Amino acid sequence: MIRQVYSLQQLPMEELQQIGLAEGRNLRLDHDDLDALLAGRRTDMLRLEGLVLDDLKIEQLDAKLSLERKEDSTVGLLLHPIRREPAAPEYLTRDEAEGLEKGDTVNVLKKIYDGEGHEREVLVEFDRDTNEFVVSDTENIEAPEEINGMPLTAEQKEKFRKGKEVQADEDGTAIQYAATEKQGMRSDKLHLIASIVIDGGISYVFYKAMHALWGQRYDKDQTNELGKKYSEAFQKFQQQQVQTTMRPVAEEVHEEIDNSISR
Repeated sequence: MIRQVYSLQQLPMEELQQIGLAEGRNLRLDHDDLDALLAGRRTDMLRLEGLVLDDLKIEQLDAKLSLERKEDSTVGLLLHPIRREPAAPEYLTRDEAEGLEKGDTVNVLKKIYDGEGHEREVLVEFDRDTNEFVVSDTENIEAPEEINGMPLTAEQKEKFRKGKEVQADEDGTAIQYAATEKQGMRSDKLHLIASIVIDGGISYVFYKAMHALWGQRYDKDQTNELGKKYSEAFQKFQQQQVQTTMRPVAEEVHEEIDNSISR
């Protein structure tokens, strides 16, 4: 999981229209992919057709999408097609880069310095779908307050932000941050309910069909073991859905863009 970095009204609609993922103000993205974009992550691999990029016509392209903030503070769209050769960040050692590429290492935590000498802590992963290294600023990574109804301690949240595996104390449910996943993490459970802080309040998010922890496979019996805490969390999630007016994502985008224009 990662804090929402971008707002709906900042979406580069013209660029999304150019690649066939928006018509007017209506998006052709599913809710999970949109959430991933707004949170600064990547979408799933998407099949884009009939592209015209820099006067070059491309009949078909498989790529993931992400957003970037430009120097003028506007937001642009990035395409992440499959690379022929990965380009490792210069601050990774050869062994670290090879470990990530081969899948021997899940992630690498590094302290780096920007052009002005300010220290940053980043988490580096490798996206095997696009053959590309992915870098996350740990300051932007936000751990859940609870997973399946079980609260995380301050120490567990810090481990999550640093890319370590975190295991709930009560039933052993495990999660790990993953920028390469559009849901922002992996788990040893197929389904997971996480509570997060949004605008000062607690919101419940239901994750389904999650990918297993790195290098592991799901144990069918274990993944189906959902305890009392999960049931209570799921009830809270359902209550939240009843209290919230649910509308199609495209309508939300339409309304927010219109509001921003009218201001």
